[in-house]
Amino acid sequence: MLTIENLHVKLEEEDKEILKGVDLSVEAGKVHAIMGPNGSGKSTLSYVLSGREGYEVTEGSAQLDGQEILEMEPEERAAAGLFLAFQYPVEIPGVGNMTFLRTAVNAQRKARGQEEMNSTEFLKLVRARAKELDIDAEMLKRGVNSGFSGGEKKRNEILQMAMLEPRMCILDETDSGLDVDAMKLVAQGVNKLRDAGRGFLVITHYQRLLDHIVPDVVHIMANGRIVKTGGPELALEVEKSGYADFAGEVA
Repeated sequence: MLTIENLHVKLEEEDKEILKGVDLSVEAGKVHAIMGPNGSGKSTLSYVLSGREGYEVTEGSAQLDGQEILEMEPEERAAAGLFLAFQYPVEIPGVGNMTFLRTAVNAQRKARGQEEMNSTEFLKLVRARAKELDIDAEMLKRGVNSGFSGGEKKRNEILQMAMLEPRMCILDETDSGLDVDAMKLVAQGVNKLRDAGRGFLVITHYQRLLDHIVPDVVHIMANGRIVKTGGPELALEVEKSGYADFAGEVA
């Protein structure tokens, strides 16, 4: 599904290399977690995959279902099936949640050569998805993230994910700023979207999120590389001893 090979990336403004040869494969139906200390390159990886400006790929490739995505525009990557849940979702004052969701869904359908969804079809689907994710219908009537709590913003992103039905979901520190109850609700939403045709890449500092979104594979990132890969027990090892033991390891 998602295959990253020897990916090298630098910050354009500072001419500073951040990713120094990342190799990673995420299979359909699997949840992979990336853990690592601040500055290890975790969020940079998510930004580069989603097409954020300010980064230059100097070497390597990233393919989604066999398509090279690094040469695509962000909207083309989304249409190809890539979704990024942000660490800090932005507010869009004056834009209703329903309007935003319908516009996003139909833009992707159009890009894929599908018929756009009419208002009746869309309303039926969004209400069903919200119910499945235990999202209050009142959230649908509000502006995009306007006045939302941290937990509501993250749950709203999960709803966006459910509506867009991406092939590959990247969650960039989605537990950031959440209390335990909010984190559990977000994790429940993610777990409801797990299926055999969808892959997840969950980026986090802490093992606590992985108590609720149990990964199939855990990777440790340090100094711009994946330095160790293992099962869920690797996250427990990090929780117990920290990242210092991994800093000198070579992938």
